[in-house]
Amino acid sequence: DTMRRVVRQSKFRHVFGQAVKNDQCYDDIRVSRVTWDSSFCAVNPRFVAIIVDASGGGAFLVLPLHKTGRIDKSYPTVCGHTGPVLDIDWCPHNDQVIASGSEDCTVMVWQIPENGLTLSLTEPVVVLEGHSKRVGIVAWHPTARNVLLSAGCDNAIIIWNVGTGEALINLDDMHVDMIYNVSWNRNGSLICTASKDKKVRVIDPRKQEIVAEKDKAHEGARPMRAIFLADGNIFTTGFSRMSERQLALWNPKNMEEPIALHEMDTSNGVLLPFYDPDTNIIYLCGKGDSSIRYFEITDESPYVHYLNTFSSKEPQRGMGFMPKRGLDVNKCEIARFFKLHERKCEPIIMTVPRKSDLFQDDLYPDTAGPEAALEAEEWFEGKNADPLLISLKHGYIPGKNRDLKVVKKNILDNKPAANKKSDLINAPKKAADASNSQNEAKLDEILKELKSIKDTITNQDERISKLEQQMAKIAD
Repeated sequence: DTMRRVVRQSKFRHVFGQAVKNDQCYDDIRVSRVTWDSSFCAVNPRFVAIIVDASGGGAFLVLPLHKTGRIDKSYPTVCGHTGPVLDIDWCPHNDQVIASGSEDCTVMVWQIPENGLTLSLTEPVVVLEGHSKRVGIVAWHPTARNVLLSAGCDNAIIIWNVGTGEALINLDDMHVDMIYNVSWNRNGSLICTASKDKKVRVIDPRKQEIVAEKDKAHEGARPMRAIFLADGNIFTTGFSRMSERQLALWNPKNMEEPIALHEMDTSNGVLLPFYDPDTNIIYLCGKGDSSIRYFEITDESPYVHYLNTFSSKEPQRGMGFMPKRGLDVNKCEIARFFKLHERKCEPIIMTVPRKSDLFQDDLYPDTAGPEAALEAEEWFEGKNADPLLISLKHGYIPGKNRDLKVVKKNILDNKPAANKKSDLINAPKKAADASNSQNEAKLDEILKELKSIKDTITNQDERISKLEQQMAKIAD
């Protein structure tokens, strides 16, 4: 109650949520029934991806945002996993690249065609193998290109260089129990994790050491979540000993006592936190709840200020959260959720009511753009960089995405990389001339392939005519 008593000046006090009309929903989708506490949905300014029920394997749908209405049963899926998909995450630096973790113990990275799928996608760009049990968490590095983290039920966290398909860091001795979630900090120098042993840990992945930890961050036995905020503090959700849902705020430099701890209610759904660093608002979506509560984090007591609750009739199976650059700034939209029902996905739009139609720069400070601040190698060597920011003043226009290229390092295989089929996906090159020479090489390669196909056809033609002659002789 103390959270609600004081009327406080905040431009977000009147944020209101609204579900879109029926024809703007995505209908007739069989949302996955797997019992796993991930959000089952990932969105970016181009696509919405939803984990669906699939017989005999694991699959997820990828729909262009404008493809609303009824989704045909035969709509193509991404379906290369042999077990159910448990988590998906869009690459923050390429809106056509998505990673998936599955019960089949693998992580796969996929390149989605620019206008969406016309055929089902069964061939990932790269398969990352290293976990011995199912992989329930995948999370891209916020600022370094092609760096991906995965966490499995083997209690290991692996950090991959997707550009080479290699596991570069393996944290397999830090967790003694199941990892519930992993969150990168703003510049990707640290991660925090919540685990079944009730500990919240702050880890420096490159030094492979635990920097801070809190035992019994929440005393209850049900799953916790821990995420980094923009200022370096950590926000957690969990349960009290009496099974009340709690939220707390921690300073990782001193984890003895929380900065703030609030009890909420006695529902048993796990609270999934979604955080917007630009406005410092946290949205809490409970699995199985039919509401989204939101709070503003400030540096004055009580630090976590309750703003409001968006309520609806239907419970949510999962939730997707749109990055800032995918929002409509002309409508003062500050968040958009993609709520999963049993058979549909319903966008919910959060807006701050304003009288003016002009760009509201207090609502839209410069936000993380799609350019990576570092290359994977630079990050692994120890460099850090904050996200590269862009202005949303004139809205966000998605640029052309570079294809993801995987260059496998293999001593036995010293052939030039261009000969490999998997490498037809062109590499991110810094200079235009490099890409020109690459295009020429590619053209050469295609011409060579054409020539070899023509040769094969000629040979087969000769063979067929010989066989026909033999047949004719036998018939005579």
